[in-house]
Amino acid sequence: MHDGAPVSENHATVTAKEEGAVRTRLMVLLIVVMSTAGALAAAASAADSGRSFDTTLTGAAEAPGPGDANGSGTASITLNQGLGTVCFDVTWQDVDGTVFAGHIHVAPAGSPGPIVVPLFSGSFAGTDAVSGCVENVDPDLIKAIRHDPTAYYVNIHSQPDFPGGALRGQLGK
Repeated sequence: MHDGAPVSENHATVTAKEEGAVRTRLMVLLIVVMSTAGALAAAASAADSGRSFDTTLTGAAEAPGPGDANGSGTASITLNQGLGTVCFDVTWQDVDGTVFAGHIHVAPAGSPGPIVVPLFSGSFAGTDAVSGCVENVDPDLIKAIRHDPTAYYVNIHSQPDFPGGALRGQLGK
């Protein structure tokens, strides 16, 4: 039995409270979703905003040589100091044997040097490509490469003929 105002008013008051609570929950959910989307967009933007360097890989540049005289390739390196990542796209053609590793080394052109960033390892054909990112790279090393890229080089190694280096390319400004 419905006799009028008091039940209706109480019901309307409860409905208004429930509606307010739902609106509050939706607003909180919207803020959480937008914050998460913003954080993801910022991370993606930071990954995309790294500093890039490209180099041509040749056997003639390998030191100590000789490298693979018939081989050639390219390397594109993207450094992101804030994320501590080094991303790479390395391609090569006509390398004798099986390519088994690629690295960034520190040394000026014409000199061999130690590995500072291992890029990839495995077993790859003489004409192939590898892409990826190395994480947790020391930000100070990334900064050093950015400030003096000509002191660093990319090379790939093959076996059995060129385990010390088949192709090399010095990074440049």
